[in-house]
Amino acid sequence: MSSELKTKKQVDPNAGAKKEDVMGPWKIIWKRLKKNKLAMAGLFIISLMTLAAILAPFLTSHGRDTVNMIKTNAKPDSVNRLGTDDLGRDILTRMLHGGRISLTVGLVSTGLRLLIGVTLGGIAGYYGKGVDNAIMRIADVFSCFPFLPIAITFVAILGPSIYNVMIVLALLGWPGICRIVRAEILSLREREFMEAATALGISDFRKIMKHLLPNTMASIIVSATLGIASAILTESSLSYLGLGVSPPTPTWGNMLSGAQQQYVLRHRWWQWIPPGLAIFVAVMSLNLLGDGLRDALDPRLKQ
Repeated sequence: MSSELKTKKQVDPNAGAKKEDVMGPWKIIWKRLKKNKLAMAGLFIISLMTLAAILAPFLTSHGRDTVNMIKTNAKPDSVNRLGTDDLGRDILTRMLHGGRISLTVGLVSTGLRLLIGVTLGGIAGYYGKGVDNAIMRIADVFSCFPFLPIAITFVAILGPSIYNVMIVLALLGWPGICRIVRAEILSLREREFMEAATALGISDFRKIMKHLLPNTMASIIVSATLGIASAILTESSLSYLGLGVSPPTPTWGNMLSGAQQQYVLRHRWWQWIPPGLAIFVAVMSLNLLGDGLRDALDPRLKQ
């Protein structure tokens, strides 16, 4: 029996190995993620919200900014499923289009933040010494300021627009991911595979891009997921204060801003509960997905 197993292992090197050991890394991550029911629920919900935002013009027959003064502040009915606002605009239509803006701000600002943070973190971690010290001191300066007051000040100076909001969120949010990438690269650059890369004469740029940064992707992916949720929440806060995306372009935040009066809060629930619930569900789904990805990407959890 033992001789047969030995012969089988000689023919197939993977014989007797666990199934997870012979799977690709991304298949292993997906397999672990599927076991996390909350993370999969978050992925399903945020995917559904993204799809609804993309298909917004086809999901409703109302125009985004179409005013109907005959039917202002109307309660939900068969025509206006979530009612209308003070200008007679359909709430559901504006929510779907507002999701486009809010999700776009989250994705683009997080992408810019990662571009700055990963680049500076990779350079600081690889070169160390004076370069590392200079970049980290700049990161310290950005980290010392309270985020929301500085964001409000910048947007107030630059003017409220979707582009200014994305730029401000990116410029103020990069130090966190920069520190994470730097810390991991400081550890990775001392490994044997980096010594082999140096012996082969590989350039510094290729070492960073081909060997170091791919090994930090787990932390980058988790940070990106949680960063999108944070960006959506911050954009909603700025829009609520009138410093985000300017009306009539709808976002979930400025839809809430239009329902600040006490009478509206008490008697027109359809004008503030749907956008508030959309923000809550989107942020919660992204946080659940981020937690699940963190567990799935952690090699220490491998059985």
